[in-house]
Amino acid sequence: MPVTVVVGMQWGDEAKGKIVDILCEENDLIVRFNGGDNAGHTIKHGDRTFKLHLVPSGVFHPEKTKVIANGVVVNLGTLLKEIKEVESAGFSLKNLVISESSHLIMPWHIALDGIEDRRGGIGTTRKGIGPAYSDKASRVTAIRAADLLLDEKELKAKIEKIGAVKNAVIAALGGERLDVAKAAEDVLKAAKSLRQFIRDTRFLLNGAVSDGKNVLLEAAQGCLLDVDHGTYPYVTSSNMTVAGACSGTGIPPSKIDRVVGVSKAYTTRVGAGPFPTELLDETGEKIRQKGGEFGTTTGRPRRCGWLDLVVLRYTSMLNNPNELALIKLDVLDGMKEIMVCTDYEINGKSTKEFPANIAVLEKAKPIYKTFRGWKQFDWTTCKARDDLPKEMREYISFIEKELKVPIKFVSYGPDRKETMMI
Repeated sequence: MPVTVVVGMQWGDEAKGKIVDILCEENDLIVRFNGGDNAGHTIKHGDRTFKLHLVPSGVFHPEKTKVIANGVVVNLGTLLKEIKEVESAGFSLKNLVISESSHLIMPWHIALDGIEDRRGGIGTTRKGIGPAYSDKASRVTAIRAADLLLDEKELKAKIEKIGAVKNAVIAALGGERLDVAKAAEDVLKAAKSLRQFIRDTRFLLNGAVSDGKNVLLEAAQGCLLDVDHGTYPYVTSSNMTVAGACSGTGIPPSKIDRVVGVSKAYTTRVGAGPFPTELLDETGEKIRQKGGEFGTTTGRPRRCGWLDLVVLRYTSMLNNPNELALIKLDVLDGMKEIMVCTDYEINGKSTKEFPANIAVLEKAKPIYKTFRGWKQFDWTTCKARDDLPKEMREYISFIEKELKVPIKFVSYGPDRKETMMI
């Protein structure tokens, strides 16, 4: 299948990076198509672990082409740090490509993000993502990777001109003015290291598809944080659905052959916003601790709750996945009972539809189906679906039946080997 898209089916943090790393073996190009360094993925193989925010997954496959596509906003400092980290560990990134149409995150974006978040209370990572996408839409105050190819004097003049405007805005909002000259100096220095990676990725990617190469498109975050289809305004500023993969790369929808949806066996969320199945009790804390539910980017503890099929039906509708990966199933090992939300009760009525109106969603009460839990067992003895505990097979089968999508992967640990094809 020439083009595969991997999407997160919840509020992000579904361990998509692990599934992408597994799928890398059968793909020639691995492409990140949205978001910025607000999203983090942890990739573990043997004694090697990378916590990456911009470099696409697949670092354990140096021969693969890794693409930061046009839909991504790039923090140059973060990118350079990750390149150094990966290459210092002995994994080459000579095949890294950065889209000249990707936009850059500047210091004023980070400053404005902090000011806006304090005023609005949305709970962003304060990495400058939203303000960078805002400048992308406004056009006149944006800086792109293509600008790194400009003459140094021209690039410096552009940064200083935009920086003066942004400093005026920051000052008006009560923030501290930034050192624009220092910002320009940092960008010029970064440009010298990164120019070699910058090119027009639209032709690169579509050419690869035409040549019959396998292309893997990797989403950051999850569909419920999508700026158009997520729990607005508690969302990010980009699109991470299959539709976002097309706009974020330039690959047309007709070329996408396979969609892999990734979901945890329970639900987590970081930051503010409604979360119908959230557990504010010992069970929620047990899941958090056992699942290591702390943000890769921020270190913040994630909010934890039972699996929500209203959410997964909705994100399945948006993405039409061919198959699912169910992650961190081992976290539920040893629980006497496991709950799954099948419907919401809103204003006394039952519904299977996920509300677009945030005020309505806040009123949603989960309707649960209870499953018998399974005992702790040795996952390494399981080679096929029938080797799994009966109660776990019933849990998996119920999810498949409700979503009408087969679960092809189950994961029971951070290492890429701790994944079963079922």
